[in-house]
Amino acid sequence: MRTWGTLTAVCLGTFMLLLDVTIVVVALPDMSHALHASLGDLQWVVDGYALALAALLLGAGAAADVLGRRRTYVAGVVLFAAASLLCGLAAGPGMLVAARVVQGVGAAAMFATTLPLLGSVYQGKQRSVALGVWGAVSGGAAAVGPVLGGLLAEGPGWRWIFFVNLPVSVAAVWLTLRVVPESRGGGAGSAWQRVDWAGTAAFAAFAGGLTYAVVRAGEDGWAAPATLTAFGCALLALVVFVLVERRVAHPLLDLSLLRNRTFVGVMAGAFAFNAVAFGVTPYLSLWMQTLLGMSPVRSGLTLLPMTVAAMVVAVLVGRLLHGAPSRLTIGGGLLLIGAGCLCQAVLSAGSDWTALIPGFVLVGAGTGLVSPTVAGAALASVQPHRAGMAGGAVNTVRQLGYALGVAVFGTILTSRMESTLPHEAAHALAGGAAGALRATFPDHVLHAAFASGLNRALLTAGIAGLAAGALVLTVVRTPRPAGEQPTAGGVPVEPTAARRR
Repeated sequence: MRTWGTLTAVCLGTFMLLLDVTIVVVALPDMSHALHASLGDLQWVVDGYALALAALLLGAGAAADVLGRRRTYVAGVVLFAAASLLCGLAAGPGMLVAARVVQGVGAAAMFATTLPLLGSVYQGKQRSVALGVWGAVSGGAAAVGPVLGGLLAEGPGWRWIFFVNLPVSVAAVWLTLRVVPESRGGGAGSAWQRVDWAGTAAFAAFAGGLTYAVVRAGEDGWAAPATLTAFGCALLALVVFVLVERRVAHPLLDLSLLRNRTFVGVMAGAFAFNAVAFGVTPYLSLWMQTLLGMSPVRSGLTLLPMTVAAMVVAVLVGRLLHGAPSRLTIGGGLLLIGAGCLCQAVLSAGSDWTALIPGFVLVGAGTGLVSPTVAGAALASVQPHRAGMAGGAVNTVRQLGYALGVAVFGTILTSRMESTLPHEAAHALAGGAAGALRATFPDHVLHAAFASGLNRALLTAGIAGLAAGALVLTVVRTPRPAGEQPTAGGVPVEPTAARRR
């Protein structure tokens, strides 16, 4: 227990926080029915968590170097558990969304400290083994999420998607306090001056404002006052973030890195990867359950072709393509993902989910190429002392890409559906209210409208994936520098803020 207790404690938390990114997808129709949630509410159930995680990840890592990583990790688990309880008890969509945001805050504290904790405990061969196990758990959480979510939603109910976190959190806290030693980053004496609170707040405002603007555009139109105001606030927050990062002593992101075209290319690829590969998935789940009549479990199992393809390709990449240029694995993977989305954009009123299988396989193959290599490419594009910053940045843009992808593709979906259905009906259909609409519209009209919206969203995703792949192939050139810190999943094993300097 003393040897591998730290790994067990860290993996428990990692599994929970990454599982909650995808586990809600297949439960969205049940949530919509139980809480009378709109499409916008469902988008925020997904995005609230991802945005909080993305916006606070870098700041949480810097704060953990000061406060102590074990203390920050435990606090994150406790907050995550409390928010999970509130999610399960939610009486309305507003309470659920708010609790999901708090969940994301706790997840950021956990995710920012997991690998630094491992790096402070394990050395040499043990470290390699620990990172390998952590990486397997991280990949498994995303794969298991939809299936486990379907089992819980169809069995005890969707609220147990959140309640199941409680016993796991108790075990993680107990084990962490018992076997995980405390560690901090260098220069702890500078205390709170090393934490870029202003930059963290400005980036959170930018990410949240931009996502809110896209969601409002889908509901009110791109030229609506609320939409334009939200875009304006997001732009203002971005300007403030840039000004803060240029002046603060210890920035979240050294803006000079943006002059490195390889770093920018990898960040763009990471952003597009999560947006394109997973941004349409919630709407596919809604389509399968509310139009095709599939159960939550079966809906989750339809993603197995993609999951299996991703796992097989990831293993082959590790064995056969070790040392291959990252621009080829990332760029080629994005091209496959884009092609997979285009292959899926062939739905009609009479289509079954099996029409998606070829596209799922291509998207999975591309995911297997990109996911294991994008983190290393980010670190290879910067000097070793910037490893913490690069690792945090790549995970931040991945979560931000997922959140914005869900928002953008939802807006595209409903905009296309409005060519067939009235505005209110289109949003109700996209939000899982097909049953209520059948009294007003013929069933084939609803099927055709949803299929048309999905085709437009998948077509847009496919084009974006191809463009991102071409960009990465063009600009990502830098080889991996010598002396790079060991990483897994895009987060360095050594501290964030201290090693940035």
